[in-house]
Amino acid sequence: MLYYLFEYLDKTLDIPGTGVFQYITFRSALALMLSLLLSTIYGKRIINFLRKQQVGETVRELGLAGQNEKAGTPTMGGLIIIFATLVPVLLFARLHNIYIVLLIVTTLWMGIIGFVDDYIKIFKKDKQGLKGIFKVIGQVGLGIIVGAVLYFNPAVTVRTDTARTDIYKNVNTTVVLPAPVEEKSTATTIPFVKNNEFDYAEILAFTGEGYEKWAWLIFIPVVIFIITAVSNGANLTDGIDGLAAGTSAISVLALGIFTFVSGNIIFSNYLNIMYIPNSGEMTVFISAFVGALIGFLWYNSYPASVFMGDTGSLTIGGIIAVLAIAVRKELLIPLLCGIFLVENFSVVLQVSYFKFTKKRFGEGRRIFLMSPLHHHYQKKGYHESKIVTRFWIVAIMLAILSIVTLKLR
Repeated sequence: MLYYLFEYLDKTLDIPGTGVFQYITFRSALALMLSLLLSTIYGKRIINFLRKQQVGETVRELGLAGQNEKAGTPTMGGLIIIFATLVPVLLFARLHNIYIVLLIVTTLWMGIIGFVDDYIKIFKKDKQGLKGIFKVIGQVGLGIIVGAVLYFNPAVTVRTDTARTDIYKNVNTTVVLPAPVEEKSTATTIPFVKNNEFDYAEILAFTGEGYEKWAWLIFIPVVIFIITAVSNGANLTDGIDGLAAGTSAISVLALGIFTFVSGNIIFSNYLNIMYIPNSGEMTVFISAFVGALIGFLWYNSYPASVFMGDTGSLTIGGIIAVLAIAVRKELLIPLLCGIFLVENFSVVLQVSYFKFTKKRFGEGRRIFLMSPLHHHYQKKGYHESKIVTRFWIVAIMLAILSIVTLKLR
């Protein structure tokens, strides 16, 4: 909203200094600072409100050290993250930008699903919360919306020929080439590979001429799968104080770098990467989101004063997935969100191996002492703070390696 006010003051009244709001970097910095302030200052008030409403965590008996001490700790703290993210975005972002609209919809959509899940657990005294099928339906619904908008909306375009110049000169002649065009495309980026664009439409090339118009049959299911997988991965990672919020902030910060360079014609030209018009505006959202996550850690670090609940974890996963898809870096998710992947995979391995051994030997056996993986290390006697810190370090290494793919091919 303030963006449009200052745009009016600059273009209509020509007030000196108001033009600074046209710069994404300036608005991103303001969004980061405001979200930090909102999450730290108003976060305490939200926690007190949750405590008064007796929105306390019901702890399952898992035999973990210090587990019973967490009983009654306020949950639904994801409301802090959502609030501290959306307010700066509404103030500083260009709200007509299609990517910003998608991210706002994602935040509210996944936030509502998570809120309903937490509400059922707390007030209906049902430890299972929202039934899994309804969660999946919600995630699939969001995937259809995001996939359809990114595929069909005319404002979503790319340019892969960023290194081409419009005018070519030599000693004797000057040749003016056609201007590079922005086009609809389902192309994405393959990390660590030269000439690293891959078009989902190519999967249907065997069907013959005109296959491009059916690319949505591949693209939208891929979007659905990614949103579902990443949101569930974030949900599983949220098991000990500060783990999900900290690792997510690191991953989102890396995505912010990808977003900024992909949305800037100069940087995308220099790095020889896909230029995505208008995507740079997502940097404002990412700055607000990172600020909200860091501010939330003020209260969520050990010993936690509040838990994010599914209200926060599902929202975080959904936002990360949509950001990666929008900036055409979804194939980097296994690396960038490696913590989510390992946590998810540890559960799949544990359950699968247990069922297999029970069927074959008559008794179920386990690979890990407990899954997800962070509980395995708790069972081994590691303190929560040490586990979280080491997971953060791994997340930083994965984020750096992901950023390096901009040039390492």
